[in-house]
Amino acid sequence: MHRNIMMELRDWRDMARNRRPLLLYGARQVGKTYVLQEFGEECYKNSIYINFERMPIVASYFDGDLKPDRIIRLLEEYFSAKIIPEETLLIFDEIQSCERALTSLKYFCEEAPEYHVVGAGSLLGVAVHREQFSFPVGKVLMKTLYPFAFDEFLHAVGKEYLASMIQEHYARREKMPESVHREAILWFQRYLFVGGMPAAINQYVDSGSLVNVPEVQNMILAAYTADMAKYATEGETTKIRNAYQSMPAQLAKDNKKFQYKLIRKGATAGLFGDSIAWLTAAGLVYECQRVTRGEVPVNAFRDVSAFKLYLSDVGLLSAFSNIMPENIVRNDLSPLYRGALAENYVAQALRAKGYDLYYWTSDSPSAEVDFLIQKQGKVIPIEVKSGENVHARSMKHFKSMYQPEKVYHISERNFGEDGGVESIPLYGVFCL
Repeated sequence: MHRNIMMELRDWRDMARNRRPLLLYGARQVGKTYVLQEFGEECYKNSIYINFERMPIVASYFDGDLKPDRIIRLLEEYFSAKIIPEETLLIFDEIQSCERALTSLKYFCEEAPEYHVVGAGSLLGVAVHREQFSFPVGKVLMKTLYPFAFDEFLHAVGKEYLASMIQEHYARREKMPESVHREAILWFQRYLFVGGMPAAINQYVDSGSLVNVPEVQNMILAAYTADMAKYATEGETTKIRNAYQSMPAQLAKDNKKFQYKLIRKGATAGLFGDSIAWLTAAGLVYECQRVTRGEVPVNAFRDVSAFKLYLSDVGLLSAFSNIMPENIVRNDLSPLYRGALAENYVAQALRAKGYDLYYWTSDSPSAEVDFLIQKQGKVIPIEVKSGENVHARSMKHFKSMYQPEKVYHISERNFGEDGGVESIPLYGVFCL
């Protein structure tokens, strides 16, 4: 499957100087292992794959001296393969399970930079065990793999031409042909249901049907829940699960500010604050922080008492909410929840592009802008609508206060630009 991060991995491989070992993080089941193994097959003469959860003997090699020459010799003996600098890719998978392997990356960086070493780690493990790591600060390059973005989904379903057309028309700020625009909207609606988890996409591609996709998604959700018990105490697990299970209710309201009372009666930040932090660190939810001013730097105006949470994958949100395929395809869905899916999708897309998530509110008059991003030293407000209606009173208020150079309206409308207001169809967010 095509993943955008492959270009970044190739750039890392081609570094002439200052190449550090690379760590690829991400929530479970987003495709980290697949990406690194494909990278090894495509870009190296051979690769050595080590899974520290499944290979305790190999993990034991890191208990002693961490000199790279010693580790390389032991790995060559175990795998009966020559490890050649620049030609062999070393893949350290589930690296959070072997603290010493993580520490060894420091010495590969300092003493043996000619070896190409990549590690993959689940954020579920890192979220809880991060204090136990002797982390090689400054000695590794860190990247995060997210669920499939919409353009990656289009490649997976054989619609590469559609992804290319969207990018071309975004670059020219030119409307898509109406028939193609409608086709892209239909695929976007399917994406809202399938989402970006590789297993769910594989199920859809293999069967050509949406019917069995929720079964796969529910298995992923069950695995996440099981991992909560693996990485937390019994009391912590219960609170984390309760917070996670409140996500559909959190988003099914006009004001999507996170409310602890929707977890359970009497819930407070004191009781559940650590649970929210755990879910965020594990990559299962994305936090969108409230800001009080639409000025640079955005993060200087955060209000830590108010935030929104979005699920890491919009397809998992659909499964979580027991939405059926026809609910989305036929638009047979509450307008309020259709808006929630659109917002979650945009949050997911922006996060995958590397943007921190913020939203803005004003008390007098009451106004709210769905997202703010800081790009090239400018603050850009973003309004999201699930349909074609882009009338936004709150955006007008924001513009009157801060006079932004650019405004994004994201909806089902075609590409267009008028007086600094850019209309971007929902399917084109990956271009930002």
